[in-house]
Amino acid sequence: MIKALLIKKIIAALRESLEVMEKAARTSHGEATHESSKADNKYDTRGLEAAYLAGGQARKAKEILDSIELYETLMSKDFAPDEPIDLTALVELEADSARSLYFIGPRNGGLEISHQRKEITLITPQSPLGQILMGKKAGYRWTAKLGGSLVRYNILSVS
Repeated sequence: MIKALLIKKIIAALRESLEVMEKAARTSHGEATHESSKADNKYDTRGLEAAYLAGGQARKAKEILDSIELYETLMSKDFAPDEPIDLTALVELEADSARSLYFIGPRNGGLEISHQRKEITLITPQSPLGQILMGKKAGYRWTAKLGGSLVRYNILSVS
């Protein structure tokens, strides 16, 4: 699997999110500054609420833009079978016979990317799973309690 293509897909997904967030921020800003949002009395906070929303959306758009810039400069690494998991590792994990693929990225954990007919979930080293995986190698096994039952995990491969 070519990680450069995977990273391009991550960037494309982030660009889509950025476009949606920027449009929402513009809409909220327009609503906050529109004449109809002018307070009718001291209890009318529509304009203020729209302004807060626009500010939050603008901050989120900036975070996404920062992530895009980070992924555009991210240097991926190919891991040998005996190398420990680190940033840009693609990890195949088995949990009670179900297999999943995870890409260790610097930001935007939870993003799901479809790549070469496989679903890959982006996780960060700071996430609970990322903390467990960092520094481990293929073949590492552990058991954890999940939803009241024990789940057996096995790192099948790292690339």
